[in-house]
Amino acid sequence: MPRRALAAAVVALVLPLSACGSGGDDSGSTDASGKVEGDITFQTWNLRANFKPYFEGLVADFEKKYPGTNVKWVDQPAEGYADKISADAAGGTLPDVVNVSPDLVAPLAKAGLALDLDKAAAKYRKEYLPGAWASHEIPGMEGTYAFPWYLNTGPLFYNKSLFEEAGLDASKPPKTYDELFDDAMELADKSDGEVATLANVPTIEDFGRYGVELMNKEGTAFAFNDAKGVQLLSKYKELYDHKALDSQALTATPESSGKKFLTGAVAMNPGSALDLGRFKQEAPNLYKNIGITDQITSTGKVNMYVMGVMVNARTKQKPAAVAFAHFVTDAQNQMSFAKKVAIFPSTAGSLDDPYFTKEDGTDETRVRIAAAGSLKNAVNYTPVLFSEQMKTELRNSVAKALQGKVSPKEALDNAVKACDRLLQQQG
Repeated sequence: MPRRALAAAVVALVLPLSACGSGGDDSGSTDASGKVEGDITFQTWNLRANFKPYFEGLVADFEKKYPGTNVKWVDQPAEGYADKISADAAGGTLPDVVNVSPDLVAPLAKAGLALDLDKAAAKYRKEYLPGAWASHEIPGMEGTYAFPWYLNTGPLFYNKSLFEEAGLDASKPPKTYDELFDDAMELADKSDGEVATLANVPTIEDFGRYGVELMNKEGTAFAFNDAKGVQLLSKYKELYDHKALDSQALTATPESSGKKFLTGAVAMNPGSALDLGRFKQEAPNLYKNIGITDQITSTGKVNMYVMGVMVNARTKQKPAAVAFAHFVTDAQNQMSFAKKVAIFPSTAGSLDDPYFTKEDGTDETRVRIAAAGSLKNAVNYTPVLFSEQMKTELRNSVAKALQGKVSPKEALDNAVKACDRLLQQQG
């Protein structure tokens, strides 16, 4: 699968499903002990086209390990995946084991359709990175509702020569937001506004990495309009006014930001091994001066995107469904999948494998090692209840603040109000 398509799947934040319920696993027992046997269905999300042999092998290995089991593998297209799950949930036809992202788990857990793994599979918890396991917890509910599967993250690229020209130490790129803001002002001043440091406005992940409390503990209201949130947005407004944030940041796309970085108009930008290859061909000078560093974070923890494997709480074959969901996501099978595509395992210890630590001179490995190093204590900052519409509300409010139409405080108050209203509609 091309990185771009996979990334789209990994970061997909789709509209919340309509199924709402009393919450918790109301199908009866969360007991998954007993003989692993019977027929189960496993559903993936847009993976058949590129990984058919891998999943067929996975199913065959499981059936060999547990004679008497039969796994039917189905794959759904990326387009309309959330709607398909919603329809299956409403119609009682949800597969036994389902590939989900955290935002898809939330409504299913609330409707009592996602098995609580803290009860049904607690013995496996220690096999996974703590941040990955926690990513399928739902605010306001006890429990964890999917096994963590593959992770993704990306390091930041920076242009060393632009830092040096501004009199900054290119071997010490900014790590925290405060360092970033200081360096960005310096770069803008020394270049007379010709060089911006960033090409993107702050997203919910930025607020998370800055240390802002995004939601209340009960999961009933958003909280990113607190003093710290306002401080972050005020700093971005300062950058915008000083041309330290690109003037077209309000309408930026990953492609347009990448172009600005390529031409030396922007000093820092997220990227992948594919981008490095492009720089080598199209901008050899930039390629020679490229630095790779972690995402900016003031919490000491970077952001991860995570995919999960959920067990239908109403499956008639609980032991087999839990055993298979664990099998798909165990260290050996995750490692084997990670070597087929540019993703990272969520299992503890896997990121210490030489595949993620040993340089071999290739750009792909260089980026993989940089990203893997930051994932061990990474967290999924995007609240599981934060929908695509909410993302748009935040983006629009941020734009108004940067343009000076409203104050940063007013902008975030408006965004929180709009997001809380959408949250209530989720049921």
